[in-house]
Amino acid sequence: MSEEEIRKKWEQQPMLKPKITKVVVNISVGKSGEPLEKATKVLKEITGQNPCKRKAKKSVRDFGIRKGEPIACIVTLRKEKTTEFLKKVLPIIDNKLSKECFDEYGNFSFGIKEHIEIPGVKYDPDIGIFGMDICVSLSRAGYRVKNRRRKETSIGSKHILMSDESTVFVKDALGVEIV
Repeated sequence: MSEEEIRKKWEQQPMLKPKITKVVVNISVGKSGEPLEKATKVLKEITGQNPCKRKAKKSVRDFGIRKGEPIACIVTLRKEKTTEFLKKVLPIIDNKLSKECFDEYGNFSFGIKEHIEIPGVKYDPDIGIFGMDICVSLSRAGYRVKNRRRKETSIGSKHILMSDESTVFVKDALGVEIV
């Protein structure tokens, strides 16, 4: 389906237009202690929310990681904060995303090598430099029926969001170029 056909379909049926459900920002340090505390501080400064620590799922002897040891921190942004954060972060990658960044259901993710490239963040030699992964989930109105606790049900095949529709939405809403 071409971009014009997709936009025309959204005008005729507004329920089919996608929306940004959530943005997950993840910094994986690989060890607990002081480096993880610094990463938590950076993530709180960038997003304005308290990060949640994530534990290792299994032990990896070569890297010195034990099962249950906290090794990463994560923040989930929802509603207005998502577009605000994405408009701040996307210029770092020159507002360009590869088609490989999108999965089959229209979600996409990308990485940033240095957090100091984000506007408004200054380099602090005591903290250092961290990279981060950013995952964006897109959905349509009505997706709640598959995630709710009571009377959970599936979504019809015509209502499932596909990657070509999400690329058009990302181009229009965020001004991103798909390479």
